[in-house]
Formats: sequence, C-alpha cells, structure tokens
Amino acid sequence: MANPLANIWRVPELKDRILFTLLMLLVYRIGAHITVPSLDVGALREAFGALQGTLFGVYDMFVGGGLSRATIFALGIMPYISASIIFQLMAAVMPTIEKLQKEGEEGRKKLTQWTRYTTVLLCVAQGYGYSVFLQGIPGAVANPGFGFVFTTVLVLTTGGVFVMWLGEQITEQGVGNGMSLLIFFSIIEGFPAAVGRTWESLQVGEIGLFEMVALLGVLFGVTWGVVVMTMAARKIPVQIPRKVMGRGRIREGQKSFIPIRVNSAGVMPIIFAQSFIIVPGTLSAFSSSEILRTISDLFQPGTLYYITYGILIVFFTYFYTAIIFNPVDLAENLKKQGAFIPGVKPGTRTAEYIDRVLTRVTLPGSIYLALIALVPFWIFDIFDIQTFFFGGTGLLIVVGVALDTVQQAQQHLLLRHYDGFMKKGRVKMRGRQRYM
Repeated sequence: MANPLANIWRVPELKDRILFTLLMLLVYRIGAHITVPSLDVGALREAFGALQGTLFGVYDMFVGGGLSRATIFALGIMPYISASIIFQLMAAVMPTIEKLQKEGEEGRKKLTQWTRYTTVLLCVAQGYGYSVFLQGIPGAVANPGFGFVFTTVLVLTTGGVFVMWLGEQITEQGVGNGMSLLIFFSIIEGFPAAVGRTWESLQVGEIGLFEMVALLGVLFGVTWGVVVMTMAARKIPVQIPRKVMGRGRIREGQKSFIPIRVNSAGVMPIIFAQSFIIVPGTLSAFSSSEILRTISDLFQPGTLYYITYGILIVFFTYFYTAIIFNPVDLAENLKKQGAFIPGVKPGTRTAEYIDRVLTRVTLPGSIYLALIALVPFWIFDIFDIQTFFFGGTGLLIVVGVALDTVQQAQQHLLLRHYDGFMKKGRVKMRGRQRYM
C-alpha cells in the first residue's frame, strides 16, 4: 500500500471507475472542439486576442479555450460552479437555505435541484450575452439575427447542462470530483502548446538558457510550495470521553483531532480577486471612454496592481473561509457528541477558540495565496518574458485536483484491502452463543 498507483489496475472496481472517468473526459474534450453553427472561428480568434487580460481570458482558461473557439461546450462547468457559489453565499444570509443544508440528505437533494435550475438560467443568460458578443465581431457570423441568437443560446445551454451531467456522473461513478476534473483537464490542455511556444522562444533566442533553467527552478519550487501548503493543517485535539451505551456496552474514550487547513478557501480567493481587478480592463475593452481607459491603465501589472491584488486576495481568503467554515456549528456538533477540546469549555468557549485558531491559521494561508498569484508577474518582469506558461491560479487548481484525485484512489485501494482481509479471515465467536 506504500505505492497505490502500482495496484490501481489490479482492483476491478477502481479500474472501471478510472476507465469511466477517462471516457467522460474524452467526451468532454471532443465536444470542446465542435464549433457553434454559422460562425467564422478565424475572425473570432483575431478579436479574442485583444481580450486575454479581461474576464473573457480568465473564463477561457477554465473552459479549455472553448470560449475563444465558440464551441458547444464554450460555457463549460462554470455556470454550475457559479450557481453552487451563489447558494453558498446565500446560506449565510437566508435561514431557509441554511436550514436545508442542515436537514441531511433530503435537504441536500433539494439544494442540488435548485442549483441545477439556476445553472440552466445562468446558461441561458450567458449564452444570450455571448451570442450578442459574437454578432458584434465583424465577419464572425454568417447570418446574424434572431435565428443565430436562438440557435446559439439553445446549443450553449444544452452544452452547459450536458457538461453539468458529465461532472455529476464522474463524481458518482468515477474517481475524484467531476467538476474539478473538468476544469483540471481544461487547464492542462494548454500545456503542450505552451511548452512548444517556450521551446521556440528558446531556439530563436528570446529566452536564454540561464533564464530557462531559472524559470524551471522557480516553477518546481512553487509547485512544491503549493503541495506543502495545500496539505498543511493545524490539528486541534479533541477528547471523546468514555460512555456507557446500555446493556453493559461501554464505548471507550478516544482521542481525535479537527484538521483546520492553512488554505481552507482553496483557489476561490484568487478567482474573486482576479475577477474584481480586471473589471476596469474588461469595461474599457468594450468602451471608448477615456476615464475607463485611464483606470484600466492604472490597474495594469505594476506596483499599484500588485498591492491591490494582494490585499484583495487576503480579504477574500478571510471572507470565503468565513462562508464555508462555521465554528459555532462545529462547536455544537462536538457538544452533541459529548466531545470536547482539552482545557476549553464546551459551547461558546469552544466556538471562540476554534474561531481564534482559524483566524490565525488563515493569515499565513492568505499571504501564501497572494504570493502564489503574484510570483508569475514578478518572474515575467525580471526576465522580460511573456511566452512562458506559468500561472498561479491554474497551478493551484491543477495541484489541488491532482492531490484530491490521488487521495480518493488511495481510499478505494484501502477499502478493497480491508474487504479482502475480512473475507480471508475467520471471525470466531467467543463466550456464550445464542441459537435461533
């Protein structure tokens, strides 16, 4: 079990899950290259080149270039993720949604259904906006008008719902989180082309050998840091006392811990901060206003950009952590189970202690996220390079999803190992037996 990857294909169930996951991802990548009808992709790519630093460029990275190619899966899994985030945020201010989250399986089913309906609405809205955008590009649409808008909205909405279904199927019958894996493969799709561009730059002399070695060293160092910080956690000790269960049964006392990750918010703070800071550039790209253009120039990579970007990441790290992690609920659950933190009174004092620990742990996590997001810009400025594929957001997603998928595969191997052990062993009954 020290190297679970070598035993993956020996477990029939895990092998079937992996093959099913790969099949679903293949379907997703095939659909990501089928273009919307009545569209000139060449004209679209020329117009899209000027939008790489805007919201369109960020969105295009998460859908594997489907937006710049106007494919049937151009919306990707982002509408479903946006709907999920909306309900997460609404749970903090709407007691009805918060109550559904605590109702168990039935409540989760209802929230999932609402999330799906919201996803359809978001697909329709985004599909309409994207179709209008396509009609505004000279020479991109062969037959503009109501027919093109209706067809595009229908195709993109159907594609978005189908991608949502693919993600749910991967989660249920495959390995790993389906939504995360779809984004994972969308991002790494650009790796081969980026490596090719970097190699060409090295051959023509745009990047020197020393610069290339330094860039690769920084890349591996940052990847190592991402892995370490993604798995780092502060363990709060928890004591479960001895308890009499009835009929002479006694549950022995246990010692456990609550893991509070240094990076509980994941990559979401970077996405939120990035979305905010590139709004001026997005607005100026579709407007001729001098004021917007001046504001957009202020928020180009530079001192003000770095400071604002870093502060936004720290803020959204605390904000999103507060949304997804509720110390009061955790303290109540511990109290109901009879568990307690040594030296801390159950109830309010426990919630305050957990909140204090979470606040302290989140600070280095937020600074780490800010550094991961800013290091690529500093590298590009130092070496004056624009062709090297190296982004903090994409790197965080790729490493995080890869770690989560490997851990789930290892859990399947452990379960299979324990099951085989119980089948081979023979449990003997001791003491007096009852015969029916």
